[in-house]
Amino acid sequence: MKPAIILVSESRCEELRDEFGRYARDYDLPTATSAHEAKQQARRVVAEGGQVAMFVTESRLPDAEVLEAFHWWRATVPTARRVIAAHVSAFREDAAALRGGMAKGKYDAYLLAPRGARDEEFHTAICELLSDWGSTVAEPEVVAVAIVSPVEDALTLSIRDYLDRMGMPNRVYAPDTDEGRHVLELAGPDPQFPLVMDLGERVATARSVSDVAARIYGRPADVDVDRVVDVAVVGAGPAGLAAAVYASSEGLSTVVLEAEAIGGQAGTSSMIRNYLGFPRGISGMRLAQRARNQAVRFGTEFFTGWPVTSLTPGAAGADGIRPHVLHTEGGDVHARAVVVSAGVTYRRLDAPGIERLVGLGVNYGSAMTAAREMEGADVVVVGGGNSAGQAAIHLARFARSVTILVRRPTLAETMSSYLVGEIDYNPRIRVEGCSEVVEGGPGDDGRLGWVTVRRTDDGTEQRRDARGLFLLIGASPRCDWLPDEVARDARGFVLTGRDVPTEHWRGGRPPESLETTVPGIFAAGDIRAGSMKRVAAASGEGASVVPLVHAWLDPTH
Repeated sequence: MKPAIILVSESRCEELRDEFGRYARDYDLPTATSAHEAKQQARRVVAEGGQVAMFVTESRLPDAEVLEAFHWWRATVPTARRVIAAHVSAFREDAAALRGGMAKGKYDAYLLAPRGARDEEFHTAICELLSDWGSTVAEPEVVAVAIVSPVEDALTLSIRDYLDRMGMPNRVYAPDTDEGRHVLELAGPDPQFPLVMDLGERVATARSVSDVAARIYGRPADVDVDRVVDVAVVGAGPAGLAAAVYASSEGLSTVVLEAEAIGGQAGTSSMIRNYLGFPRGISGMRLAQRARNQAVRFGTEFFTGWPVTSLTPGAAGADGIRPHVLHTEGGDVHARAVVVSAGVTYRRLDAPGIERLVGLGVNYGSAMTAAREMEGADVVVVGGGNSAGQAAIHLARFARSVTILVRRPTLAETMSSYLVGEIDYNPRIRVEGCSEVVEGGPGDDGRLGWVTVRRTDDGTEQRRDARGLFLLIGASPRCDWLPDEVARDARGFVLTGRDVPTEHWRGGRPPESLETTVPGIFAAGDIRAGSMKRVAAASGEGASVVPLVHAWLDPTH
């Protein structure tokens, strides 16, 4: 069945249906003249095994306030996107009363209904929302990477999560399906699972995420060893991506090395609503992929799935300044300047039974693929920051219930108010303050089945069922690969500029604002001591580091 876009208007259904006619090839377009009728249409689609991609409604309905109607529809189909297409006569009159609902996640967009043919501004918003729905909910129609495995184990889920974050549509097929048998024929005798097939029908066994990354994007060794690049960026989160865009656009040869997928922690965010220039919000994955494509246009080379294992700093010698060398298991990269933007990683939870269930219901961060596996389940999110809030809201589209556990009494001190408001509004999410997970264990199928929650105020403990545990409990810098010459603070974050101890100053002057204790090595984003842990701030630092790199590379420096 085609997914449905349900069009709701008391008197203008035919106008809406005509306007949405361009989508008729790929979507069904049922209409409804009331909130109640739209709910019945949604129930019919679901009962017939279909999916509702979107509700589009006028701002005024005959039988309910539109926000009340959205509440009904959300309870029926929590994954559908919700749009107000206000008629011109009501657009300004209703805006003040309705726009506040977007901040609480009651609906996704407030648009002026088209007033004529080819209103591409309106349809750009619709297409973006449909694209977001399709990437997070529906199985893709066109599969870029096929995975064949008899079970969706931790490795298979890790591969899917990597591909999702890279924006590559994928599906997992059982070996006894038509697609699975086709891949097995191409694989040859004695195949080892999981098998991965790309669009070119090349098939290989994947023993790690790096195997998949290497087949799709290559290895760092593919960089000509006789070539020294101007700048190597370690980490492709917002800071690293911004550094790559500005460096390559200004003519610097640029290579980016990323241990996981493009976007870093920000790339796992289901929806970032407070990033400048995106009034309807944007998912972290889409923001990261747009930045990557922008950098690639200017000539940046990306190698994902390859963590840097060590760095050998360059040094002045008789033959001039030797470049810095970044070492990975896939090869080395030589660079005149290095930008360290590897970000942070979520702290591990020291609780019995948790680590052995990672990938089997336990996830560090808001794994995009794992969210889909939580349909109808009870889920626990641990953490009080924005990432935890975004994860909970995304999970609530699938899970029966989402419980946020936070050690503080409330979320107000650590989370943006717009997220707190959205969480308060969502009936599937509840917040438990002064609480922590102290143990977890498997169910009958070997996956996570339960957790024990302890109150931090009175010490009482309660065991409860849980099929998903998402841990977003603070950040540790990803810099154990850095040499001792790069100074760090007591928590391991990289020191730059005036934060560098005076004994490391050169000629009585501190390093430049984003420069480390090693000349030619810079730091930007969350890994830097004193940085603001926000996407916009990291992007700003990534852009700001490029003039410093230019100054370092200038022969007159």
